[in-house]
Amino acid sequence: MPKQGGAQSAAPRRIGLLGGTFNPVHVGHLRAALEVAEFMALDELRLVPSARPPHREAPQATAEQRLAMVRLAVAGEPRLAVDDRELRRDRPSFTVDTLESVRGELATDDQLFLLLGWDAFCGLPSWHRWQELLQHCHMLVLQRPDADSEAPEALRDLVAARSVHDPLSLEGPSGQLSFIWQTPLAVSATQIRQLLADGRSARYLVPDAVLTYIQTQGLYPAQTLS
Repeated sequence: MPKQGGAQSAAPRRIGLLGGTFNPVHVGHLRAALEVAEFMALDELRLVPSARPPHREAPQATAEQRLAMVRLAVAGEPRLAVDDRELRRDRPSFTVDTLESVRGELATDDQLFLLLGWDAFCGLPSWHRWQELLQHCHMLVLQRPDADSEAPEALRDLVAARSVHDPLSLEGPSGQLSFIWQTPLAVSATQIRQLLADGRSARYLVPDAVLTYIQTQGLYPAQTLS
């Protein structure tokens, strides 16, 4: 009898990462994540709450509270997950460290995608070891169709050398970048915190489970006049 062939190797996995303070997580984060997960046919898109963002002031909500809100927000959506590794790191949250850590857990040919908004992408030259990011991942830059802006000069060589027109044609585990055109929802965490501070409702801007958590935890309390 002929020999049986060896077991076929598993297809490379496709993992996305979307970082942020998520203070609080809102429908803009979630809708963008879900659209990319579907469009790119990702096996999983992980939301990665940052513990001590190097470029921002400390969030009002604690790391544990922000993590709890993100977990509540993605519950029941199999394409979205939560990765808490930055909250377990006893130092500032640098994206390159997170990418190195995640890449170390993946197979060699698995694809890793880092999602960035346009503003974050334009600020890359100020990031720690930013030139090394594409050694570990592909970048997906979320850009509005009506955006009338160009990448800063420090990034133009990178865009010229590494960009791929069609995000679905990104090849290999890492090393390229592409742009995904999205119409973002007009909502921000700053707006939500301000609404709550003003004693107004944030319903439909965050998932109901997250809003209930905010209320029970007494987060972002309404300001009272002295």
